[in-house]
Amino acid sequence: MATIVNMPKLGFDMAEGLLVRWVKGEGESVSKGEVLAEIETDKATIEVESDEDGVVRKHLVAENTSVPVGNPIAVIGGADELVDLDKLTGGKTLAAAPEGKAAVEAMSPAPVPEAQVTSADGVKRTAAAPPTVATSNGDGHLPGGVRASPVARRLADQNDLDLSRMQGTGPQGRIVKADVEAALEGAPAAAQPSMAPALETERVALTRLRATIGRRMTASKQNVPHFYVTADLDAAPLVALRSELNTRMPEDAKFSVNDFLVKAAAMALREFPNLNASLDGDSIVRHGEINIGVAVALEQGLLTVVARDADRKPLPQLSTELRELVGRARQGRMRPDDIEGSTFTVSNLGMFQVDHFVAIVNPPEAAILAVGSVRDEPVVREGQVVPGKRMQVTISADHRITDGAEVARWLQVFRSNVESPVHLLL
Repeated sequence: MATIVNMPKLGFDMAEGLLVRWVKGEGESVSKGEVLAEIETDKATIEVESDEDGVVRKHLVAENTSVPVGNPIAVIGGADELVDLDKLTGGKTLAAAPEGKAAVEAMSPAPVPEAQVTSADGVKRTAAAPPTVATSNGDGHLPGGVRASPVARRLADQNDLDLSRMQGTGPQGRIVKADVEAALEGAPAAAQPSMAPALETERVALTRLRATIGRRMTASKQNVPHFYVTADLDAAPLVALRSELNTRMPEDAKFSVNDFLVKAAAMALREFPNLNASLDGDSIVRHGEINIGVAVALEQGLLTVVARDADRKPLPQLSTELRELVGRARQGRMRPDDIEGSTFTVSNLGMFQVDHFVAIVNPPEAAILAVGSVRDEPVVREGQVVPGKRMQVTISADHRITDGAEVARWLQVFRSNVESPVHLLL
């Protein structure tokens, strides 16, 4: 039975999405869980998966079309099924259909294209030709039907790279950001002049993500009464345990310092539900799940991916999931669940050799933890000055939901988890 695919809601404040690219063309078979289309929201480009098995009978909107949340974008049904769009949509207003065709129309079974093929004995026979994907410049497809992620396309355009000459390593040979970066690294370096040329003034339009970050962070600073609490932690035990564990792990499964910090924060939140909460009118909603948002720096701005049930997952599983989440974010092939539903955020700038910073609360969450780098510095132990490793963390919190004493107690538990990290393995 035919079903309508609607523009999904991929964020609590999302009103519309930009349909960047159809991954499945009209007439192509699609299985439940396969990527159907790429949708660009204010935060990121998301791969939207099909909820049904069937055939893509019709695209109801063209690529590069903005569609309100909940509006129909495609029809999935059986190959031989008669489909009446007016009946399916109940007369609901549709977005503009591709090529100016009327969106509400009755569809007959899709004709199967034919092609002449020559068998090994030299006899020409007629065979059904596989569905083709329409391609054009600037609309999400590339000449020759090359598949590439939005991030890869933008990076290639910026560096005048021909994607049709590249081999993709993503799903179904898709070119991803890492492929473009590898091509750039292999390109011969241009001759450097003896004196650096003068820089030119330029005006760059805000990306959708950067504009959204600015809007939400401005609203947060204006409406959320922030306060900040900082602690200096002994990072030596965590660094030592991580080093010991990683000697037993394959290269692609090694733990990061951030894995331990996310787990430590999640476990501490179990004891302080007000920090794993959000404000809803006159009520505080204490969330039953502890979903840690992890800030990821992308070319177009900062994005938060979500590690779900971080307090209940073993550290190896949590580490693997975080690695996959960050990888998908950097390759521009995120799923809706990857970026929605966080209840507390960890923002770590330690890899950039930042000693200390404060972060802005990510609404509607109650708090965010800012993490600096692990520093080598002398410490006093048993009256002796010895080499040590220290780390500063600062929690920013919403004073409408919690207060300084409660946040300080949370930091005590977090400190205990970090300075006695073996508990994170239990």
